[in-house]
Amino acid sequence: MIIATRRMRWRVALLATCLALGSLQATAHHSFAAEFDIDRPVEFQGKVLKVELINPHSWIHLEVIAANGTKETWMIEGGSPNQLFRKGFTRNSLPVGTDVQVTGYRARDGRNRAVGRTLKLANGQPLFFQPNELPRPIH
Repeated sequence: MIIATRRMRWRVALLATCLALGSLQATAHHSFAAEFDIDRPVEFQGKVLKVELINPHSWIHLEVIAANGTKETWMIEGGSPNQLFRKGFTRNSLPVGTDVQVTGYRARDGRNRAVGRTLKLANGQPLFFQPNELPRPIH
């Protein structure tokens, strides 16, 4: 009887730990609406400084010339590396110094971060960096 109770306690403790760890991962991931503002669209061109293919999202760092002539660094969020690899996007797809045109939505916190709805190379060729269709404003 005591052994059965210990086993039951062990199983309950293990289940509770798994549930707690699973909820931590779920809260670490964000939704589009929590991070980015559909009512703050951005469109600009910049030069690639760095490409990060890291989980859970990939990032392109761009140097952008602002309207006042100063240089700004922007981070553009894309899909997970796995999703990008499956669509043919690799570390070599976007070399440093490449000109990229970005259309997307700015981060809610106002930092120079955006989610890229569409990315194009200077020659107009579309660049796959977002595995899912992003929402579009309703106006």
